[in-house]
Amino acid sequence: MQPLATAVLAIHGGAGVERAGMTADDVAAARAALERALRAGHARLEAGAPALEVVGAAITVLEDAPMFNAGRGAVFTHDGRNELDASLMDGASGRAGAVAGVQRVRNPILLARAVMEHSPHVMMVGAGAEAFAGEQGVTLVEPAYFHTDKRWEQLQRALREDAAGQAQAGPGSTMYFGTVGAVALDGAGHLAAGTSTGGMTNKRYGRVGDSPIIGAGTWADAACAVSGTGWGEYYIRTAAAHEICARVRHGGEDIRTAAEGVINGDVVRAGGDGGAIALDAGGTVAFPFNTEGMFRGWIGTDGVPHVAVFAEDALPAVGE
Repeated sequence: MQPLATAVLAIHGGAGVERAGMTADDVAAARAALERALRAGHARLEAGAPALEVVGAAITVLEDAPMFNAGRGAVFTHDGRNELDASLMDGASGRAGAVAGVQRVRNPILLARAVMEHSPHVMMVGAGAEAFAGEQGVTLVEPAYFHTDKRWEQLQRALREDAAGQAQAGPGSTMYFGTVGAVALDGAGHLAAGTSTGGMTNKRYGRVGDSPIIGAGTWADAACAVSGTGWGEYYIRTAAAHEICARVRHGGEDIRTAAEGVINGDVVRAGGDGGAIALDAGGTVAFPFNTEGMFRGWIGTDGVPHVAVFAEDALPAVGE
């Protein structure tokens, strides 16, 4: 067993953060929510909980915070609905669970864990996933719970741009961002990762991105854990989360080199953009991203949360 001093939790609240769309109060609220999530996860670390539980505790806080595109703050589809996706993976056992397209599950990350632990499956979608949630006692809410004025106005703006032929989708488009995620290393040296999202503003046709897809938006094994945030189609095409860990596990790259190479290399060359958090078995964390900002942070066994928003914001490395 590794000493508890190596235990660490890192989180993100989405890449694609732009100053033009945020007030000082918005930034302060997001930073406060990130700190709450880190402290919730740290409480589990301090109690000796496994990494999987630490990840779930942190993501649940972020799902309940309306400033992030997950859970309570999920964006709207073209048809004015909220469709939520989530996944998590236990690096020690290789088990994973995921859900997609759910509309009444308050905390999709908890349902993803239930899929992993109480079913023979890895992924459930839509109405079937919600029926399973009811059987498992996972909290269901009315769809109106997810309605926020800010997200509704974002949809109306996107619909107006559609009508005017001005819709913008591509690198730098905030339509693709806002996912939340966490990676953790527990006192036993085990890793876990999880990701949760409301998807893409104005998405159509049952679109599902990378967040609930094991290997694309989420991956954890004995050496590495990753949660991504960005233009999901390109994270799927590059198997981004798995590729980072494969470079660590088989390619001999350190976690920061591997994460930079995939997020700022493979994903960008393929036509996408975004960010990720990546953690190795020694407790080193990488926060690569290629947008103006990414909500991010980490906490170690001393219980002091460190958070950052924009690219130039200082974020001390673990151990500093």
